[in-house]
Amino acid sequence: MPPNLTGYYRFVSQENMDNYLRALDINVVLRKLVCLLKPDKEIIHTGDHMVIRTITSLRDYVMDFDLGVQFEEDLGPVDGRKCQTTVSWDGDQLVCEQLGEKRNRGWRHWLEGDQLHLRMTAEDEVCIQVFQKVK
Repeated sequence: MPPNLTGYYRFVSQENMDNYLRALDINVVLRKLVCLLKPDKEIIHTGDHMVIRTITSLRDYVMDFDLGVQFEEDLGPVDGRKCQTTVSWDGDQLVCEQLGEKRNRGWRHWLEGDQLHLRMTAEDEVCIQVFQKVK
């Protein structure tokens, strides 16, 4: 049975964010700004429904979805694109596939103890973020 990811998580670290954003064609000024942000995550996981809020001082981003059901995701706040997105479980990892203009776009969330890990991919770039559960 997959884990319940419900909780509030504070940013701990990230690797390779600039190259990941470059793969999404984000301009240099916005890349530098995003690399300075320390986002928090709030996840509400109820059965097959999830809400994932990424919270920053600049802007929040909310994903509200049903597991295994494809939906159109408006990534305007991120890079101005729309994707056909499906989120499902692969063992204990929550996996998101974002089909659109960019190849190999998506992410994975998983828990290691009380830390939430996020692996984001776009083209050939991978960015890893780690968050600490606080409640």
